[in-house]
Amino acid sequence: MAQPVAGTVSHLIFRLAREHRLLAGHLLREIGLHPGQELVLLSLWDNGPQRQADLVRMLGSDSATITRTVSRLERAGFVRCEHSADDRRVVVVHATEAGQALRPEVERVWQRLEELTTAGFDESDDGAARAVLARLEANLLGAKGK
Repeated sequence: MAQPVAGTVSHLIFRLAREHRLLAGHLLREIGLHPGQELVLLSLWDNGPQRQADLVRMLGSDSATITRTVSRLERAGFVRCEHSADDRRVVVVHATEAGQALRPEVERVWQRLEELTTAGFDESDDGAARAVLARLEANLLGAKGK
């Protein structure tokens, strides 16, 4: 007989991911962002201006989601978009001064999210959790190729 879905590793991952995203969303809304927007900003802060197509690839997202996310960030004044001088079809995204100013707040949110997520962990728990999560990710990435 097949194992019920509830209680499976996959079901627990789904529930954990949902709760983690909800908590991240709550913390990010406190600084005026929505989940995913901080990832675009982090990429711009770490790598400088990026072609929108490169953000899609780097963040493992789809074009429509990144377009929507960048548009919202642009309306909020955190990024600006320019068409490439070489190819007008290419959109290059830049963090604005206001976007750059958010970096300490985003880093604070991610630190708080980490603290809340790993509350009660000792060094051994932390290492074990990282190893298991890395193995799960590798399994799923490997399954894509099959």
